[in-house]
Amino acid sequence: MVAGEASGDLLAGMLLAALKARWPQLQAAGIGGPKMAARGFDAWWPSDRLAVRGYAEVLRHYRGLVALRRQLGDRLLGENPDLFIGVDAPDFNLGLEERLRNAGIRTVHFVSPSIWAWRAGRVHTVGRAADLVLCLFPFEPALYEKHGIAASYVGHPLADAIPLEPPREASRAALGLAPDATVVALLPGSRRSEIQYNAPRLFGAAVRMHRARPGLRFVLPLAPGLREMVEPMRARDAAAIPIDLVDGRSHEALGACDVAIVASGTATLEAALLKAPMVIMYAMNPITWLLMRPRNLQPWIGLPNILLRRHAVPELLQGDATPERLAGEALAWLDDPSRAAALRDEFTQLHLMLRRDTAQAATNAIEKILAR
Repeated sequence: MVAGEASGDLLAGMLLAALKARWPQLQAAGIGGPKMAARGFDAWWPSDRLAVRGYAEVLRHYRGLVALRRQLGDRLLGENPDLFIGVDAPDFNLGLEERLRNAGIRTVHFVSPSIWAWRAGRVHTVGRAADLVLCLFPFEPALYEKHGIAASYVGHPLADAIPLEPPREASRAALGLAPDATVVALLPGSRRSEIQYNAPRLFGAAVRMHRARPGLRFVLPLAPGLREMVEPMRARDAAAIPIDLVDGRSHEALGACDVAIVASGTATLEAALLKAPMVIMYAMNPITWLLMRPRNLQPWIGLPNILLRRHAVPELLQGDATPERLAGEALAWLDDPSRAAALRDEFTQLHLMLRRDTAQAATNAIEKILAR
């Protein structure tokens, strides 16, 4: 298995639990993180080696990533596993999967690349790489079936793991927040490049929100290894603001909050499943932005908006993601409780749609591949 960054590690850890329940003697190894290690995964390399996003960032790390993929591929060909599962990280995994599949190793790609959002031509790359694609969203299998690619909708594992009713009181107690506090969650992303471009804007938004409402409390969950990068930013940009930096615990932060400002990615879906009104934002290297922007095939970038097929929550990107605008959109949710309540009802319906016992459904699909 190969899983990149925190979200991939979380998905792979859930899948590993179900696979080991079906095959108790299963052995799994490759690239993974702490959630996978807790399930007995042998991480030859840590998942944060793949936590790179965007053209400019990838170019800086390209030679190292190519060398790592070649080294991993050589080792897997020597091990000759019964199955390879690539979890997300398509830029790394699809090329590896194609090499392994050509050598006779069965391959599964867990989490469809966003061919419906951008780079539609990548569907042909997926067809060469994977014996089976495990899709998290209900509209995806039909896109693959048009091209003769086997795909199964397995729902989203986060919809199984997160309760329908957010644990608001328990989350606040765990974070040391008063039951009646007004709480803002700040999620700048889990990659260093995301922290570089997103965190200063979130700190700036917190300053402006606190100025408008001095009683606000802020919580910023940190992905592993990022505290030393974020703390100096906070000291520079928001030293006087009550912002709690917590290691991990993003679900508790989102469960506890009244509104969230969230970098686009899996965290926006987590926020929706935890029924948090949100503002979606994202900023990146300007060169990467210029290259990626024309390729977007949808009018939305955030998963909640894509799944609901409308701008249910605001999206502020690149130059629009100013501290002033982020603060204004977040305060607008706090100023309109009825709008926030209606959004929570929509998120509940979305949650029900994505609940499919994903780990079990994925295991059933994988068993059919192994039985061939």
